[in-house]
Amino acid sequence: MTERKPPGLPFESWVDRQIRDAQRRGEFDGLTGTGAPLPADLDSAYDELWWIKRKMAREGLALLPPALALRKEAEDALEAACAAPSERIARKIIEDVNVRIRDMMFKPPPGPPLGKKPYDVDEVVAERRRRRSAAEGDAPGPVR
Repeated sequence: MTERKPPGLPFESWVDRQIRDAQRRGEFDGLTGTGAPLPADLDSAYDELWWIKRKMAREGLALLPPALALRKEAEDALEAACAAPSERIARKIIEDVNVRIRDMMFKPPPGPPLGKKPYDVDEVVAERRRRRSAAEGDAPGPVR
């Protein structure tokens, strides 16, 4: 237990002396986090949800507003359709994402606007054909 501050001794020098004595005794040796960098967010304003944000970052989770999540999903669907093994699967991928885009267009959630319109399925399939023929070196073969 620490001793009481002697009368007449300035508080700062008394605290400094207590710290120096503890360092000499080795009471600060081997503490967890010794030498580790301080968190980068020390200068930011207090956030009541700090622990949720840290947990999500640790778990690799992200929470986007619905419109932004659908934008990302639409971009991923477009790439998946171009890489699909058949035109039927490519059409199914695009038709599915178009349903979600139309739903959000007519029933917008709170947050930023979607800023997307449904894809033209035939145009996406034609692009898929162009990419596949370029990747296959224009080798003739059956149309899938």
